[in-house]
Amino acid sequence: MQYDVYGVGNALVDIQARVSDATLEKLGFAKGIMTLVDEEVQQKVLGELDGAPISQCAGGSAANTILGVADFGGKAAYAGKVGSDMLGEFDLADMRKLGVTIEVQPAPEGHTGTCVVLITEDAQRTMLTNLGVSATLSMDDLNEEHIKQSEYVYVEGYLFTGETQKQAAYRAIELAKKHDVKVAFTVSDPFLINMFRDEFQQLIEGPIDLLFCNLEEARSLTGSHDAVDCAHIIHKHVPNLALTLGPDGSILMHEGRVIPIEGVDTKAIDTTGAGDMYAAGILYGITNGLNWHQAGHLASHAAARIVSQLGARLQKPFTEEDIKELLS
Repeated sequence: MQYDVYGVGNALVDIQARVSDATLEKLGFAKGIMTLVDEEVQQKVLGELDGAPISQCAGGSAANTILGVADFGGKAAYAGKVGSDMLGEFDLADMRKLGVTIEVQPAPEGHTGTCVVLITEDAQRTMLTNLGVSATLSMDDLNEEHIKQSEYVYVEGYLFTGETQKQAAYRAIELAKKHDVKVAFTVSDPFLINMFRDEFQQLIEGPIDLLFCNLEEARSLTGSHDAVDCAHIIHKHVPNLALTLGPDGSILMHEGRVIPIEGVDTKAIDTTGAGDMYAAGILYGITNGLNWHQAGHLASHAAARIVSQLGARLQKPFTEEDIKELLS
């Protein structure tokens, strides 16, 4: 296969800033959740951050995972829409320098989407997302040949918030099944389950081969409280499950087996992208010769490394020797 993973998602530029609780309260956003905002609100927020330490990188949930796969040394491609502006050029260059193949033509009009990530002292991240032209991603932006040459197609749940994006998500899954490519799907956020419960359930009971979710999402999907019970209920419908439990590790389900993965003790500074990097570890592992327990072990350590730093991209990527030592 030419690619380990072909990702489909919102192409955004992540802008991270450390802020105080007072600043967050002044801006009027609830801590720890993702909110869709318009360009006017986004610019107002950025104005309030004047003087705060800011970093930026190519982002978006599925993009973070694809970049993680590439950071591990995997082969990855991505479908996401940026604008013909400076942020769009930055986004494409940032992904391509890690070897990610992205051939979607930038939109001729409109601005590149952004996600402002406000990080408070308790490591909570409050995300303010302005989708910009990422919301115009369509079926026509998918590359069927790239999908055909991939082991997995990875789709983010955030795509379901827009009609053309949703159509692109369904088409990517359809093309994957046409070419016997496995499908991985991340629920992305608990609020999405409330909005698209029936559609998500149909995907879980249908074409999805690997589902990523956290405990809150699993509880919402199943109505159960216990993590292991949630895992068993979901696994009745989907062949493989990766259920994250925060600092308590995760549970993998594969071929009817519960595979517990230990948590990694670390001081959390910023939880942005932890789930995305965990997914990257799993997807890289199972497409590069690791068994499910080894892939989970790698994913857990990668997520721990992410939360111990600022931003959703590894400041110190895992080398081949790091991975071998970790799994020895």
